[in-house]
Amino acid sequence: MRPALQPAKYSPANEIVALQPDFADPVAAADFPQAILRFRNDRWASAVGLDGLGDEEWVAHFGRFAPLEGSLPQPLALRYHGHQFRVYNPDIGDGRGFLFAQVRDGAGRLLDLGTKGSGQTPYSRFGDGRLTLKGGVREILATEMLEALGVNTSRTFSIIETGEALERNDEPSPTRGAAMVRLSHSHIRIGSFQRAAYYNDTALLERLTDYALTRLYDEAPGDNPPAQLLGRVVERTADLAASYMVAGFVHGVLNSDNINVTGESFDYGPWRFTPLWEPGFTAAYFDRDGLYAFGRQAEAIHWDVAQLAVSLRPLVEAQPLIEQLERFPQLYGQAMARRFCWRLGVVETDDAPAMIEAAVRGMIATQRPIDRFFQDWRGGDPRDGTAYAGEEWAGFREAIAGFEASGAKDRPYWADASPCSMHIDEVEAIWSAIAERDDWAPLHAKVAAIRRMGDALGDAPPLP
Repeated sequence: MRPALQPAKYSPANEIVALQPDFADPVAAADFPQAILRFRNDRWASAVGLDGLGDEEWVAHFGRFAPLEGSLPQPLALRYHGHQFRVYNPDIGDGRGFLFAQVRDGAGRLLDLGTKGSGQTPYSRFGDGRLTLKGGVREILATEMLEALGVNTSRTFSIIETGEALERNDEPSPTRGAAMVRLSHSHIRIGSFQRAAYYNDTALLERLTDYALTRLYDEAPGDNPPAQLLGRVVERTADLAASYMVAGFVHGVLNSDNINVTGESFDYGPWRFTPLWEPGFTAAYFDRDGLYAFGRQAEAIHWDVAQLAVSLRPLVEAQPLIEQLERFPQLYGQAMARRFCWRLGVVETDDAPAMIEAAVRGMIATQRPIDRFFQDWRGGDPRDGTAYAGEEWAGFREAIAGFEASGAKDRPYWADASPCSMHIDEVEAIWSAIAERDDWAPLHAKVAAIRRMGDALGDAPPLP
């Protein structure tokens, strides 16, 4: 069992009140016609002491949003701004979700229980504040797959079907509605700092900085807290960008309001896993210029972090912030080496960058699927040498020969004929079974298969 998943006693918190006033608005959840439990993440419920809830209690808290004892007495819709496709938008915030509660895991880490699809808020604009059931199912699949592949991600905690028929322009309608709860290491975004800077609210900027350092990073503020915080965000987000690449994942909407200051990935809309190492692969049909394409995600995240630096300027001189930002490329390269070797199951060495470059060249030249490549070469030995006998793989064969195996290969998963993947055809097939026959068995089977792969991979490498 992974350390973060060790059972814990319920430990409520309400640390977010330290950021008030002018950070969030008290709101109420929508009164849904029905509340049908469709998914509960008992693995993570155990990690925060909520696995003892019966299904009726679960629905009361995560479908009707009765407060959790000792936590927030009322949900809070957080206020933030953000750059959306590089255009600044001051008219956003929690428009179909809110912060429902805060809890601590067994290690004392502060976690947020936030919602999606829980109803309208002051920031809903023209939206209905709802989530489609398909969107909730897609988020389950995204978070389970990313967690298994070692990505620092939010967890889908609960899905409740609401009995509403929703109209949507980008999918067949009417479609079924849902309320989702996600478990995250904070919902403080770069956009939270941007809003404070927009209003020249230095007091809130200082509170945000202190909150992030002391509550999220468990660090005492030093001589220069803004630069200290930016440094941590640079480290975490460089690792996040590398983890996306090694997982073959495309988030789709890497706006600054979608970047958490803990470097945790969250809010999955038009995500995709790319079957091939295709730098121009995009997930969102509206990303016509490929701003957030597979191969541009590190650039996009670095740009967003630069907006955090700009927002911190009222508190500190520019040079210390610039110095932290300039660390990103090197940290990203180091994270790529660390994470690529981890998924490949080999011991990282100084030769890792050249080995990775040769692997990418081979995958591109031969159109070898990403998941198939990692499955074939787990531990540094090919399971099917004939598939890699061509000249396109000569550089990689030579490079990988100097690496020692690090991960165990005796798990039954590594003997499977095909790797566990999560491409769009399978996502649609899982949803079709639910939409057409109300058959949830394929979803549950896929979650079990993903977790089996995650157990075989083991814990992702920690930051140095």
